Amino acid sequence: MATPLASRIRDELHGVVVRLRRQYLIRVWQMDIGEGTLISLSAKLDKTNPRGIHIGKYTAVAFGAAILTHDSVNNRNRDVYIGDNCFIGAHSMIFPGVTIGDHCIVSAASVVVRDVPAGSLVTGNPARVVESNVKTTHYGVRASAARG
Repeated sequence: MATPLASRIRDELHGVVVRLRRQYLIRVWQMDIGEGTLISLSAKLDKTNPRGIHIGKYTAVAFGAAILTHDSVNNRNRDVYIGDNCFIGAHSMIFPGVTIGDHCIVSAASVVVRDVPAGSLVTGNPARVVESNVKTTHYGVRASAARG
């Protein structure tokens, strides 16, 4: 069955808007966002210290996720680094100063307050590593060989 025309148009327009927003964040706010990275339109990226956001290539940031780079209580700015081929789940929070390694998955509604080693799946509040040696492809999709 063919996809309805309205759905195809909507999907194409959504792709254009997401790509334009990525360019806006890079050029206007001078965030370091890697090639092919997808950031949901409802994701919140801290604009108090926008140059402190560093996101690798082919990473996906889902809807409602928040990436914070400043701590008003202690009056500090801290950079956040997210590696390549990661997935940041819906409504997750990444706190200032956190580094998330390559090929990581942050599950939905997780609160990441400490560094995450490469190839980890983290979940919870505070987020804890529940699985190591995770293999992902673009956008944090698990590689089929890693599924058990």
